[in-house]
Amino acid sequence: MQLPTSPDFTLHGKRALVTGATSGIGLGAATALARAGAHVLCVARGAGPLADLAAAMAREGLSCETLVLDITDIAAMRAALAEADPVDILVNSAGMARHGPALDTTPEDFDAVMNVNLRAAYFLSTAVARRMIEAGLRGSILHVGSQMGHVGGIDRGVYCASKHALEGMVKSMAIEWGPHGVRVNTLCPTFIRTPLGEQTLADPVRRAWIEDKIKLGRVGEVADIMGAVVYLCSDASALVTGTSLLVDGGWTAD
Repeated sequence: MQLPTSPDFTLHGKRALVTGATSGIGLGAATALARAGAHVLCVARGAGPLADLAAAMAREGLSCETLVLDITDIAAMRAALAEADPVDILVNSAGMARHGPALDTTPEDFDAVMNVNLRAAYFLSTAVARRMIEAGLRGSILHVGSQMGHVGGIDRGVYCASKHALEGMVKSMAIEWGPHGVRVNTLCPTFIRTPLGEQTLADPVRRAWIEDKIKLGRVGEVADIMGAVVYLCSDASALVTGTSLLVDGGWTAD
């Protein structure tokens, strides 16, 4: 009997681009990919936090470079990626939330959230995929979505709209780019303890609601998403595209 070959979770020789790389889930993704062997291009809007990240990566002997970029500036984003080497992996963790009752949502709130969570994600995907296809790379594009892209949530009308739309976008792009070997997926976490989530978690009523909905009984930590990122960006998930991996503690099970 010949045993099957195990899938490869390592990323040695791969180039990865991570947006929103200086905090929360983006920081976890950048770290996980670098530790798996990838050279990571860390993208964020702030030069200071990027410098701190580069120094921390260097102390651990990890391979990275940084790029100050606002991905909502489509022209600047396209120009920057056109000048950079093509990447094998994109993890788009940049995101925005303006929570509140739907009746109180302003057009400015709606546009701000959609501009980051959907518009920028769309054109970032196309810019990266174009370079992958031109270079003949069998790449992985991963967007950080949310469990709220699969269900509704209190005071999250605009946020849910953006994340549900992201799921449809990913499915369509996966169909289009599959013949080129480019995979497109979403990673959909529950509430993760990050600077962005602390305001919600600090509210005792919301905290109780969250813990009641998470079947495993606890809020997520950044470490909970790191293995999923490596899986979806590595050849271990070579047949996975056009779908979402829910890291939600069972929130969406009912």
